[in-house]
Amino acid sequence: MSGKTQDTLKEKGITANNILSDRQHGFREVISPVSTQDSRSQNRAITNEKTFMCLYGIKTRPHKPHRGGSKKSNNDENLQKNEIEKGEPEEEEMRKSGNELIKRSGAEDETILRRRTTTKENINDEDTIQKDVDEIVYTSSINNESKTIKDDEIYEEEKTTEIAPNTYWLTRIVFLRAIAFIYFVAFLIAFQQNKQLIGDNGLLPLKIHMQDMKKNIGKNWLDKLYAAPTLFWFAEPWNNIDIWLDIMAGLGLVLSSLVIITGAANVFIILTMWILYHSIIAVGQRWYGFGWESQLLETSLLAVWGAPLLSLNSLPKKTPPSWVMVYGLRWLLFRIMLGAGLIKIRGDKCWRDLTCMNYHYQTQPVPNPMSYYMHQAPVWWHMTETFGNHIIELVLPFFTFLPRIFRMIGGFGQIFFQIVLIISGNLSFLNWLTIVPSLAYFDDRFYECFFSKRTKEKIKEIQLLENSDSEKVKEGTIRKVINYGAAFLLAYLSLPVIVNLLSSKQVMNTSYDPFRIVNTYGAFGSVTKVRTEVIFEGTYGFDPDSPMAVWKEYEFKCKPGRVDRIPCLISPYHYRLDWLMWFAAFQ
Repeated sequence: MSGKTQDTLKEKGITANNILSDRQHGFREVISPVSTQDSRSQNRAITNEKTFMCLYGIKTRPHKPHRGGSKKSNNDENLQKNEIEKGEPEEEEMRKSGNELIKRSGAEDETILRRRTTTKENINDEDTIQKDVDEIVYTSSINNESKTIKDDEIYEEEKTTEIAPNTYWLTRIVFLRAIAFIYFVAFLIAFQQNKQLIGDNGLLPLKIHMQDMKKNIGKNWLDKLYAAPTLFWFAEPWNNIDIWLDIMAGLGLVLSSLVIITGAANVFIILTMWILYHSIIAVGQRWYGFGWESQLLETSLLAVWGAPLLSLNSLPKKTPPSWVMVYGLRWLLFRIMLGAGLIKIRGDKCWRDLTCMNYHYQTQPVPNPMSYYMHQAPVWWHMTETFGNHIIELVLPFFTFLPRIFRMIGGFGQIFFQIVLIISGNLSFLNWLTIVPSLAYFDDRFYECFFSKRTKEKIKEIQLLENSDSEKVKEGTIRKVINYGAAFLLAYLSLPVIVNLLSSKQVMNTSYDPFRIVNTYGAFGSVTKVRTEVIFEGTYGFDPDSPMAVWKEYEFKCKPGRVDRIPCLISPYHYRLDWLMWFAAFQ
């Protein structure tokens, strides 16, 4: 018998001995020490005992004390007989009440109680009564414990349920924040440097550039947009271009900050950032001729296919992450890495004899403090680095097309490789940007550890709706048409890129359409073996040719100059003039 149940019966004043005693002497008041002080408790104890006895089919006789000793008068016997006959319907009624009580209890606890009907001949069978009481309590205890165990198992199962793999709701949040961060850096560079580079008094004024294009293109607006897709066509006659530059860069900073904070963006926000930055690149001339500018535009445009039209909810149920966005990012990273690997193998001989890393850290465009120490590594280590570079750029990209675990290995490999490059030198936001498409190699199961419990519960709820084929998380017909249209467009524009990858005359960092939707990429096809620097000097002397004129060197903010100055550490920020001075030195 369960100890807890025994205590409960004792508190109510019910024991097997009580029952036997009352069967012999009729009903009596079973009062616990607590119930003597409370008439309600006393009545409850009596009722419980009566109900319990009725379940056993025990017929009772009310106890009546005799005035004349042990002998009974005929009147007393008749009275007792009438009361017994009267008590039988009442006893039957109590038995029914007891049955209902147990039935209700059984419905909740699934307890199986056995009832036993006894006759007057076995009333004194104490062992039988005690056995039945034990069996009732034991059965109830077992069922209660079974239910508790079952509930605990269900709770633990719900508690340990993980987010299912191969969904990309959290991936989209991480991707949007990452691309917004790159945009923030890019617009910050534009805000701080564009006026000096292409402003009204810049090194290469935008006004002169726009006037030259207008002469060559004519007045046709389609020709203008095709030649240079930029909002600066609306700034004609380009007299106060500094204001335009600040407004466009400032608006880009605000929008990118909003996405970073909320982890949400819609089509209009992403397209606005894309148009603003594209407008700057299209007229940025040589200051914006780097491959990562086109890479940023292509990467961010893929976010358009996976973002909701208007909603700023980070988990919009009506707009599930588009497969075009996920596979488009993977296809982008595949082309970036494979293109970079092939251009090296087809380019400088040092990549084939594994000696390029002997020179790279010293001769790269803008070294950082770690470049010096990495350059001091032994030759065998530099050869290992070069071989590892080929594995990551030529082998790991093909993990894109393998099952989930291989994709994740490929993603980790690419991210690790980019982090090493970030540590080794100031390569602008190129390596930071290349990490972004790598994020699409991981699904919600992987990213759940980076999010709050509340967000994870929302993802589980969404996945349940997806599994039940609910209309709440289905993309609409228009969205499906757009996705298939985007996929067809990307496939079509990828054809010349694929041809370029397979060509022995491969070119890198080239766009085949004016909007830079799909591009070719590559880096360091050749490595310089000796570092040369262009030195700028100025003098205050009235006669620069005079031997008395004092010339002083201009120090750039980050370009290597004095040998006693520690290299700068600015990545992902980028000084465009400093970088171009590296090109000028060997061209």
